[in-house]
Amino acid sequence: MEYKYQTAGVCAREITIDINEADETINSVSFLGGCNGNLQGIAALVKGKKIDEVIASLRGIDCNFKGTSCPDQLAQALEAISEEL
Repeated sequence: MEYKYQTAGVCAREITIDINEADETINSVSFLGGCNGNLQGIAALVKGKKIDEVIASLRGIDCNFKGTSCPDQLAQALEAISEEL
């Protein structure tokens, strides 16, 4: 199932996440805006991983003292998705 998440406080404006709901793994992630190369790298690293594993790895990462980051926003998006599942 595909989910869209509107980010806050970061350069990327939106995250699109495709989840395999049967086993709660990430099929794909794409970011709209932000640092293209870094975000492609994050997307590649989380592909096939369990939602909870990715949340634990990325939650709380800060970018330039903003209080959040693109990886942290991905973790927040996954937390919201996890609550729906």
